[in-house]
Amino acid sequence: MKRHKYQYGGDPSQWGELFLPDVPDGGAHQGIVVVIHGGYWRPQYGAELGEPIATDLAAHGMTAWNLEYRRAGNGGGWPHTFLDVLAGLDKLRDVAAGHGLSLDRVVALGHSAGGHLAVWAAGRDKLAECGLPEVHGQMPSPQGAVHLTGVVSQSGLLNLAEAERLNLSNGAVSNLLGGPSSDHPLRLRYADPMTTLPLAVPVIAVHGAADDTVPLSQSESYVEAGTSAHMPVRLVTVPGDHYDLIDPKTAAYRTCRELVRSLLG
Repeated sequence: MKRHKYQYGGDPSQWGELFLPDVPDGGAHQGIVVVIHGGYWRPQYGAELGEPIATDLAAHGMTAWNLEYRRAGNGGGWPHTFLDVLAGLDKLRDVAAGHGLSLDRVVALGHSAGGHLAVWAAGRDKLAECGLPEVHGQMPSPQGAVHLTGVVSQSGLLNLAEAERLNLSNGAVSNLLGGPSSDHPLRLRYADPMTTLPLAVPVIAVHGAADDTVPLSQSESYVEAGTSAHMPVRLVTVPGDHYDLIDPKTAAYRTCRELVRSLLG
């Protein structure tokens, strides 16, 4: 396995690290997995959470892009966290070209807040409809856009309006948005993955049955709405808590890994 770190902006948190598996002579890479860490969008949690996952994916033959981004409290939050995720995705165009990688299959694996950002990014083409053209105008050029071909969400925050109503993690949603949605309704509309349903790419929402950090209803409500909208979406409930999903030693994580492999084809 080889590792290569790249900046996609000038801030210390604007980087991604590519984990390249050892491919036998004559073999081909299986596609790229974008690993997006969680932590309720707060700065005390970083891409070190995604490093064991990226290492494991590469050990199982998959190329991984472990993405860091600015969070609410270190230059991120509204709208910079969102812009960073898209810019970090789009950096893959240069990175892939430099390593002879194809962008035909790019699957995101996101945990908790990273699950939110992964599913949100999968709806990037529909964001112009969300009522915030001034923010949409800051987004990377569509010409260089890298589009996800599938998402595995690990206990993702997929229904932001409900997450705010439940006051998850002591106001994490309003902290991300720069204030309550009652003051910023268009920000919530723009940031909520529920807004861009239905997506044209498959989303698999994996959730730990014993998760007491992000309630199962976050995945259930998204999958229910997506199913009603006739998009390729399903819920997979696994044994374990919130963090079992990102521990390569657990069966819960191994389920996520195999679902990613299935989306890579």
